[in-house]
Amino acid sequence: MKTRRIERGEKVAPGLVLTRDLGSLKKGRVLSEADVRAIDAAVWKDLDVLELEPGDVHEDSAGQRLAAAVAGEGVGVGAVDGGSFPLMARRRGLVALDTDRLAKLNLVPDLAAYAHPDGYVAVEGDIVGRVKIIPFVTREEHLRRAEETAAGGIVRVRPFIPMRAALLVHEQIAEQALERGRRSFQEKLSFFGSRLETARAVAGNPRALSEAVDGEQRAGAQLVLLVGSRSMDPQDPVLQALDVVGARMERHGVPAYPGTLLWIAYLGDIPVLGAPSCGIFSRATSLDVVLPRLMAGDRMDAAGIAALSSGGIIAPETSYRLPPYRKGVPRGQLE
Repeated sequence: MKTRRIERGEKVAPGLVLTRDLGSLKKGRVLSEADVRAIDAAVWKDLDVLELEPGDVHEDSAGQRLAAAVAGEGVGVGAVDGGSFPLMARRRGLVALDTDRLAKLNLVPDLAAYAHPDGYVAVEGDIVGRVKIIPFVTREEHLRRAEETAAGGIVRVRPFIPMRAALLVHEQIAEQALERGRRSFQEKLSFFGSRLETARAVAGNPRALSEAVDGEQRAGAQLVLLVGSRSMDPQDPVLQALDVVGARMERHGVPAYPGTLLWIAYLGDIPVLGAPSCGIFSRATSLDVVLPRLMAGDRMDAAGIAALSSGGIIAPETSYRLPPYRKGVPRGQLE
C-alpha cells in the first residue's frame, strides 16, 4: 500500500482508504463513487489516504476471513463491531481453546485474535472472542499464514449433554428443606438441558444408601448427587455405601473454596457426587465448577480435579467458570 496526502483540487478516486475521519465518513472506509461525490461537496484542505496495491487486503475483508477460520464448532461470526469481528456462541456450552495455535496465530504481523478463557460457560449469543486486523490494510501473505494456522477452528463451544439425575439426601431433613433442595438442583440442571428424575430422603446407613444408589443406576440415572455427606468422617455411611455398591472414589475433597468437602466418585461411567447439604442451595460452590464439565461429557479424574486448584477461590473474579443460572444475579447463584 502507498500512503498519500491529497490536497484540495486533486482528484479523489474510489477505492482509496481514508485514514482520518471526514464528516460522516470514518477512517478505514474504502471510498465509493458516492463517497467521492460527498467529498467533492465537503469543506476540507487535505486528505490522508491509503492506495491499495496488489496483495493488499482491507481490514474488513481480512477480518471476516480470519474470523471465519478461527471460529470452530459451535461458534459463528457476527457483524464487524468497533473494528473487530465478534465470535458468537451458537449454543450453550463450554468454551474450548487450542491455546497453542491461538498464540501462534498472534505471532503473525497485523492480526489479533483473543477469546474468553478455556472452560468459560457460554450461553447462546454470547461473545466468546474477537478477531481484529490492526492496521487498515494488511498483506495477503500474512492473512494466508494466519488462516493456515487457524484451519479447522481455534475457538469452539462444546455442547452440554442432556442427562437424567437423581438427588439423594441421607440425613434427617424437613420436607420443606428437601423441596427447596429439589427446586434448586432442578433449576441448575435445567440450565444444562438436563432434568432431575427423583429427589428423596434415604436412611443414613450403608445398606440403604448403597441400595438407593444402585436403584438409581438401574433406573437410568446418569448423575447422582448424595447430600448430607460427612466427608471428614471416615465412618461416614455414604463412603461405606460406595464400597458396597462398587463405586470408585476419584478424589475425596476438591481443591476449591467454598465447597472443598465435595467428593467425586464413579459407578461405572456414572458420576456420583457427595456434598454437605449447603451444596444444593443457592450459594456458588465447587459443585457449580464441576457441573458444567460433567454436563459437557468430561470425566473428572483425579488429575482433572487437582487442576481445579488454579483459580480455586470461587469468587466474582473467577466467576466465568460458573453457569449464569439466572439473569440479574451473580454467576453460579440462584438468588
